[in-house]
Amino acid sequence: MNEEIIREILELKKRRNAVILAHNYQPPEIQDIADILGDSLELAIRAKEAREDVIVFCGVLFMAETAKILNPSKTVLLPEKDAGCPLADFLTPEMIREARREHPGAAVVLYVNSTAASKAEADITCTSANAVDVVRSLEAETVLFGPDSNLADYVQSKIPEKQIIPLPRGGHCYVHQQFTCDDVIEAAERGDVTICHPECPREVRNGSDLVASTGGMVRMAESARTWTLLTERDMAYRLRTLYPDRIFHVKEGAVCRDMKKITLDSVLRSLRTDTYEIELPDEIMERAKVPIERMLALR
Repeated sequence: MNEEIIREILELKKRRNAVILAHNYQPPEIQDIADILGDSLELAIRAKEAREDVIVFCGVLFMAETAKILNPSKTVLLPEKDAGCPLADFLTPEMIREARREHPGAAVVLYVNSTAASKAEADITCTSANAVDVVRSLEAETVLFGPDSNLADYVQSKIPEKQIIPLPRGGHCYVHQQFTCDDVIEAAERGDVTICHPECPREVRNGSDLVASTGGMVRMAESARTWTLLTERDMAYRLRTLYPDRIFHVKEGAVCRDMKKITLDSVLRSLRTDTYEIELPDEIMERAKVPIERMLALR
């Protein structure tokens, strides 16, 4: 059955001049049909450069919104309308405006894991891969950073000369928040090299051997034989595909439920019927594009 669905997806993709972008946390069967796999930064760059008529974004809503903002003339499809992100929804534009009033002169840096409406209020965006470089590039000594408090804390640890204020306090990714020091200890007992995502709590980052975005994990994975990955479970599928001679241990319960909503059936439906096409108000797109492009210009 899957073979028939995949065949039809590939035929429709060719007929419609479409490209399938997929995040590293997507289910294995979605990773297998993707033209491009990557982290948020890699996918944003590829979306901006896309020459295809249609971008099928296998990820979550804020990623598809970013693709539309960067390449507004293309049809951008998110196969599941309710594939969202609780972290992104945690921050609202009004929270940002209120924080600006409380901290005049502060710069606003928003993680790409935020809504288009929130990005429209930012000075610059960042990903977990470039957050430190982005904040370091700013002249402002005080930075309002949201919506992930753990990532804000990670940036603060790398740039102690600046004041990083989490916006709002307490925002976190529920997948990465679940990791604990016990996970680090178990990895050490196995003899693994432990690599964790910057969204993990401070004590987990401090205990890990390496801290990296998912794109960074891909680049580092060849450097050791056995690994413990403290990030979303299906990151291991990509790494095992790339490095079949390496061993990657994961926490089976580390699952992003929204990432798993996209299926082969929904990708096929999306290509057949243009569901669900991303549409954003022109004003939001124009304002949100500025901080995203400012981030990309730092490459």
